[in-house]
Amino acid sequence: MSFSYSLIASCSHTKARAGVFSTPHGDVETPKFMPVGTIGTVKGITPAQLKDVNAQMILGNTYHLHIQPGEGIIEKAGGLHNFVGWDRPMLTDSGGFQVFSLSKLRQLTDDGVKFRSPKDGRIINMTPENSIRIQNALGADVIMAFDECPPATATKDEVIIAVERTYKWLQRCINAHAKSDKQALFGIVQGGIYADLRTQSAQDLISLDLPGYAIGGVSVGEKPELIHQIIQWTTPLLPVNKPRYLMGVGTYREMVIAIASGIDLFDCVIPTRLGRHGAALVQGKRINLKNAPYKEDFTPLDPECSCYTCKNFTRAYLNHLLRSGEMLGFILLSIHNLHELVNFTNKIRRAIINDTFISEFGHWL
Repeated sequence: MSFSYSLIASCSHTKARAGVFSTPHGDVETPKFMPVGTIGTVKGITPAQLKDVNAQMILGNTYHLHIQPGEGIIEKAGGLHNFVGWDRPMLTDSGGFQVFSLSKLRQLTDDGVKFRSPKDGRIINMTPENSIRIQNALGADVIMAFDECPPATATKDEVIIAVERTYKWLQRCINAHAKSDKQALFGIVQGGIYADLRTQSAQDLISLDLPGYAIGGVSVGEKPELIHQIIQWTTPLLPVNKPRYLMGVGTYREMVIAIASGIDLFDCVIPTRLGRHGAALVQGKRINLKNAPYKEDFTPLDPECSCYTCKNFTRAYLNHLLRSGEMLGFILLSIHNLHELVNFTNKIRRAIINDTFISEFGHWL
């Protein structure tokens, strides 16, 4: 088997677990935060810098890579790994999230979704078959099934349709998948804020015996309490011998709650997005380095952090760069923020192995 999940340790008080997800491009030690490189780059960060922050797996997006530069060019380059210069595991999202995020630019039917490209106005016909064809060409280790992600405001009747459509689309994805020996296809559990629909969706997907499973349709407008409930309902329904991926979540508390429920993988654009806006994550708290108090603060961004930024630069220098609009400031903050979240999941992994998860991280629950 090219893919496997091995359980290393479990928490004695929660469902938190430490494991190893093995892929053709290497192992991912879970739980793990995965940086997002939507169009083939984690914004402002080189692959070498990603390795320096201990990233093991990064993401790309099928919809955006299809628009530019096109999967044909990437395939000619030898696949996404070669094209972007990354020799560790990669995952591609299917374009299903764009069903939600580009709702004003799309037409949704049982066959698939037609988008009007925001770049040049052309019509893009994204069906389950086309999504898988594109992802096969891109060549990521993990590819996601094309799904319908309903907004938090959807009615239960609308979510029922989305759950049924997601299951039917998954079956079509499986039939279209031409590289199952090289690429693991993950299904995505939908169901909105309804426990019965989450259960139905999970059971439907599990019946198809996939290499891994994701929980989608969270962080799409719900209150944090509802997100926590969805995670706690859904995660125990997923197979214990397969990796579990919570899509689009990357805040401290939400990750700890999810890990306590048994989640293994996370992704979020927060680290680089905050960095581009002059903000840093310091031990879970957000600080704005553009603010005046940091102009004469000659201490490291975080004295306890071992990242390149914190070992070499002061808050005063970062404040100067940001106020001057210098690119380096945004890059240095992004490096720190990525290290912050990857290292946070690394610390949790060690705590699970040592069975100190509750004593070290229980205050987030």
